[in-house]
Amino acid sequence: MKVYYGTDALPQWKNVVLTIGTFDGVHQGHKSILESVVREAKGISGTSILITFDPHPRKLIFPNKSLKLLSTLEEKLGLIAEAGIDVTVVVPFTMAFAARSAQDYIQDFLLRLFRPKLIVIGYDHHFGHDRTGDINMLQYYTDQHHYAVKEISAQLIADAAVSSTQVRKAIQSGDISIANRMLGWDYSIKGRVVYGTQLGRTIGYPTANIAHIDEDKILPKQGVYAVRVKLSGQLYGAMLNIGINPSITHDNQLKIEVHIFNFNQDIYNQEISIQFIERLRDEQKFNTLDGLKEQLAIDQKKANSVLES
Repeated sequence: MKVYYGTDALPQWKNVVLTIGTFDGVHQGHKSILESVVREAKGISGTSILITFDPHPRKLIFPNKSLKLLSTLEEKLGLIAEAGIDVTVVVPFTMAFAARSAQDYIQDFLLRLFRPKLIVIGYDHHFGHDRTGDINMLQYYTDQHHYAVKEISAQLIADAAVSSTQVRKAIQSGDISIANRMLGWDYSIKGRVVYGTQLGRTIGYPTANIAHIDEDKILPKQGVYAVRVKLSGQLYGAMLNIGINPSITHDNQLKIEVHIFNFNQDIYNQEISIQFIERLRDEQKFNTLDGLKEQLAIDQKKANSVLES
């Protein structure tokens, strides 16, 4: 897949089939839409093109409302490529862009830059200043500019909208296995390994302390998880705790600590990716280190069982 950042130097494509959206998480609801775009483009020996925006429009339009995302731009582009889209254009979303009239959005943006044969769009998609543009306006220009509009079914739109909401809720509730099924991929975060108390190694469970990098992404509910760690292209089984570590510290600061199974390498300051597979339990406070150690043995056994299945 070819990716263009911005619209200053776009080539001219033939028989363009176009869709537009944020596609956060590129979950199963989104994939059915993208499959339609790819299928339509192949049917006319054309180019499937997806237009997306960065940053997420809601972050600019509603800056005081917290918005946590399911995917970084890099992750989203990878998932779009896997869906078979030929070209993605990442449009910088600015207040000037948001202020475009709906007519200008259609004529000077969509039609002038992309010359589509087909625009695949949802019935409830709105665009332009004050969101005055809609599918009816797009259809108004079809005869004049020789393109067609395909409406994504209300059910597909509803499924995608519901999925986005449900995925976010599932992750925030710790229902990672449910979230992963809706996503079609294992939810992940990235982090950098930093120095911690190093107490884990004294009880046989050394942990990598993680400084969360993807601050815009949703962090799963506090607790213990079976995870996979991707480091230097390799995947390792592991278990992870998100919480305040009440058995060891008393600062009430949220910490992310991961114990990688059968692993003994110095990885300080390295970046790792953590794929969440299943939540094992709530975080607990133990009165003794022996009690903590016994529970960690149980957790590791459960995590290995989850990862092997």
